[in-house]
Amino acid sequence: MAGPRVVVAMSGGVDSSVAAALLVQQGYEVIGMMMRLWSEPGNEEQNRCCTPDALAQARRVAAQLNIPFYAVDARSVFYDAVVTNFISDYAQGLTPNPCINCNRKIRWSFLLQRALSIGAEFMATGHYVRLTKSEDGLIHLGKAVDLNKDQSYVLHVLTQAQLKHALFPLGEYTKPQVRQLARDFALPVAERAESQDLCFLGEGDYRAFLERTNPNIKNPGPILTSNGTRIGEHTGLSFYTIGQRKGIPVNSSVPLYVLHKDIQQNALIVGELAELGRNQLRAGEVNWIAGSAPIEAKRLAVKIRYKAQPVEGLVTPLQDQTALVQFDENLRDITPGQAAVFYDQDKVVGGGIILPELHV
Repeated sequence: MAGPRVVVAMSGGVDSSVAAALLVQQGYEVIGMMMRLWSEPGNEEQNRCCTPDALAQARRVAAQLNIPFYAVDARSVFYDAVVTNFISDYAQGLTPNPCINCNRKIRWSFLLQRALSIGAEFMATGHYVRLTKSEDGLIHLGKAVDLNKDQSYVLHVLTQAQLKHALFPLGEYTKPQVRQLARDFALPVAERAESQDLCFLGEGDYRAFLERTNPNIKNPGPILTSNGTRIGEHTGLSFYTIGQRKGIPVNSSVPLYVLHKDIQQNALIVGELAELGRNQLRAGEVNWIAGSAPIEAKRLAVKIRYKAQPVEGLVTPLQDQTALVQFDENLRDITPGQAAVFYDQDKVVGGGIILPELHV
């Protein structure tokens, strides 16, 4: 008798293919699904998530595992939910992480609903995270065994309703072990390289993409020091990020860094290294994994970028899905648009999007 039905979100890569193979081995009734995501017209071959080759590889893996496989057209919903948000955030001076928005609105909303609509109890992905359940039935999202591959940062958006349908077969494995499993299963993707690029840009430059999709984004303005002295002109606030040193069009005898962006004045504020950083942030759209915010402030480890090391801070829940995080010392790379994710040891407590700093 077949086990529970599970849809595996396949990409044609090693991780999702091994996830599918493991679930078949464990007795689940496995169905493969791959989303066709939006690509810029004329650059369809660059979309790392769903090139014709990736689709063909996923079909080959599914055929070898003897599981059904379906391609799901998600181009329109992906464009509306992820690409337009990406363009809009940059236009507002933010530096977004579209993978977070994709997990929130596409993979764990659109695709999960597709999985549930065909009678699946679970949806699985090749993410490196672990789930545990406490005695009260609460599902906890935890870091993977392989901390170099851990992806809990981008999955902090998941709710209890989504987590109860989630399976992450790779959380207990390291990447080299997953590669070896792919060889052991004789999967045709065993040696396939993985990409770190934004899926809908491929190897393209995000700045050029922004100019093509929103010509108004190239809006020159003043470069100012922190005391208001004009020292140059920038090409558009969207093309700079907090902490950036290279590429600032100013001749200076000392290295200058982007301190912040003044949207009202369309001004790029720069300064020396000693001026860079702040010791607190506000986060919006905060999702608490437990389903509700902690009753009181708590010291937690906080990651402010996907590859950043966690830093301890006092996290205070506020109203309207916001939170205040106060650090013991200044952090250089607090960047509006990125996520701040809160950890209690290896478990994700919650996280949200870093809001622009208020300047008066």
